[in-house]
Amino acid sequence: MSPIREVISDKKTNINPIWIMRQAGRYLPEFREIRKKNPNFIKLCLNQKLSSEITLQPLKRFELDAAIIFSDILMLPYGLNQKVEFKKNLGPLLGKLNLNEISQLSEEEFVKKINQVYKAIKLVSGNQLLKNKDTIGFVGAPWTLLVYMINKRSPKFKLIDNFFSDKTSIKKILEILDKFIKIHIKNQIDNGAKIIQIFDSWAGLLNESDLLKYIYNPTLSLVEFTKSLNVPVICFPKGIKNYKEYSEFIKPDAISIDYEVDPSLISKEIKIPVQGGMDPKVLLTDKETIKKEAKRYLDIFKDHPYIFNLGHGILPETDPGMMDYLVKTVKDY
Repeated sequence: MSPIREVISDKKTNINPIWIMRQAGRYLPEFREIRKKNPNFIKLCLNQKLSSEITLQPLKRFELDAAIIFSDILMLPYGLNQKVEFKKNLGPLLGKLNLNEISQLSEEEFVKKINQVYKAIKLVSGNQLLKNKDTIGFVGAPWTLLVYMINKRSPKFKLIDNFFSDKTSIKKILEILDKFIKIHIKNQIDNGAKIIQIFDSWAGLLNESDLLKYIYNPTLSLVEFTKSLNVPVICFPKGIKNYKEYSEFIKPDAISIDYEVDPSLISKEIKIPVQGGMDPKVLLTDKETIKKEAKRYLDIFKDHPYIFNLGHGILPETDPGMMDYLVKTVKDY
């Protein structure tokens, strides 16, 4: 069994596997070379040869314990025929949402549209570099995808004013998302994903009174589905205030924490394996600070099943040499 699954399934505390969110991509010069020639981000995600190559790039450089497929949570609305494009300095921009059209979309049409993602997972998981390591597949949580689909762009901490005005449509979109996210999860697993991570990047936008309806119940449905396929599931509800309540309600196999929570409180309150936490900005400092911060997390979780990761994606301006130093620090702990 791979080190990450040993921590998740066997609750091992004597090992500290490491992988990094967004490890495949923007901070690596070899990725930038590919990106320069492939300006269309969606097309790049749908190029099985290139996306599998990008997925493996960090494993050629660093002693990481998993590959996370180079893709995007917005491949889901794209598969549902909502226009998705990535604009420099603006991030993702989504087109008009046609509820009638997506209500009638068949599973076959959806899978056909994003099938290259599954083919890339198959290529990656069969690679020698993945011996005793995991291929991680992922999806966006229903709430975060709903935010993008209605907002049509990154909310940057604010939803459009009339976001909740059409409750009937929201309910319908969430039902459609539940169906197609499960299809997306199953296809990733069928092609070699050994772990699924659910990213709820905008969990921090909601009031506590709305969590049950928009986050807890919809995410629980996905977690139970993934567990029924005998694959561990990690949840990352970035910005949520109460990780303890979230973990106890949704019961993922592991919980990934952001950099705004107190790790010592998490280690006392949360019974399940924990992942992540370190601020990505630490990698923009110096070796001494990196070592000190990494050691702080490793010390706090030394008697708790723990997977080392960051509290969000690695920043584009990170020096690969600093990433290398972090990985070695964790491995030598």
